[in-house]
Amino acid sequence: MKGDSGMKNVPTLPLSWPLFLLTVLLGILLGSGAYTAYYANGLSYLSNDPRACVNCHIMREHYDGWQKAGHHAVATCNDCHVPHSLIPKYLAKAENGYRHAKAFTLQDFHEPIRIRPSNSELLRRNCIECHQEMVSWIVALDDEEHTLSCVHCHADVGHGPTK
Repeated sequence: MKGDSGMKNVPTLPLSWPLFLLTVLLGILLGSGAYTAYYANGLSYLSNDPRACVNCHIMREHYDGWQKAGHHAVATCNDCHVPHSLIPKYLAKAENGYRHAKAFTLQDFHEPIRIRPSNSELLRRNCIECHQEMVSWIVALDDEEHTLSCVHCHADVGHGPTK
């Protein structure tokens, strides 16, 4: 026989076997991700509802403080803590969500929790954006070496009395 190399009836794995294995692994990954999102009430983080922030028990004190704070009637958590433009807002939510999920899952966060410098700067920019007319002369005093922090003097505004 032409082309016969003497190998008859050698079992081979069908080409679909790696595809099946990949499908199972992808299903496990997507299933566990979907369950985690469901269990963590993940879709609530896409909203503007401040109650989403207390899905994580560590934020309860901040939420309770916000309810007693001066901005309670006019600002939500997102108004202060994420950019106001649509795409940057959801990019910030995704980045913070990833960091928070990792930190709480691995229990490697500082307690009490602290705002990161980049988020503190975002908070400051949002204060200035909302209060532009009132603070324009103060902002004019800012320079690269001396950036004023709104919450230095107004710590109780967002999260209520600290004592």
